[in-house]
Amino acid sequence: MLTSSDIDSARFRSVLGHFPSGVAAVTSRDARGGPVGMAVSSFTSVSLDPPLVAFLPATTSSTFPVVARRGTFCVNVLAADQEQVCRALAVSGGDKFAHLDWQPGPHGDPVLDGVVAWIGCTVEAIHAAGDHHIVVGRVDDLAAVRTADPLLFLRSGYHHVAAA
Repeated sequence: MLTSSDIDSARFRSVLGHFPSGVAAVTSRDARGGPVGMAVSSFTSVSLDPPLVAFLPATTSSTFPVVARRGTFCVNVLAADQEQVCRALAVSGGDKFAHLDWQPGPHGDPVLDGVVAWIGCTVEAIHAAGDHHIVVGRVDDLAAVRTADPLLFLRSGYHHVAAA
């Protein structure tokens, strides 16, 4: 049996890449009120009572400290036709919102135009987890706003739901 020290990160990423995940954009505002955001594929519901969700940003993220300081965020569930939105928010530095349209949602955090759904949250807890954080958010408001297929991430690439 292997131990965790025997498993290299490339192998770990490759094997877990066989599990599809949805793609979301976590958005917030900086101290000057400007929009900030990051693309995440590690987002999940946590609890119905109280309503809680979680996402897992890397400890190296330059955006997450801004979100943590603000204490609120909005999860935007990206649609299959929003791969470019995901790519814009996945880069480090620059004006990620230069070509993105959005409206202020709960707490003033950006709700991106064209998303499948959005979930406005207040940071409930932040837990250390290896090279990531586990961020638990209390859901303050939410809406499903578009009947479109979600954007999926699988084996290091973007996909969408195939019709049956």
